[in-house]
Amino acid sequence: MKKRLPASLMRAGALLIGVLTGPAPVAGRDERGLSQSTENAVLLAGAVAVAGVVVAAVRAYVMAHMPT
Repeated sequence: MKKRLPASLMRAGALLIGVLTGPAPVAGRDERGLSQSTENAVLLAGAVAVAGVVVAAVRAYVMAHMPT
């Protein structure tokens, strides 16, 4: 019959295997910067502003060159 290892040694071995094969610790959450939705909203507002300027410039040009 085989000899068994002591329970404390079995537990220590299981703990060591668990630590070595377990998932890596996750780094803390980086709170810097804007959230993705806020960033998208700011970019959309900028695009709307640029489009408004272009429309106003084209309208002013067309109105200035229309025959009266």
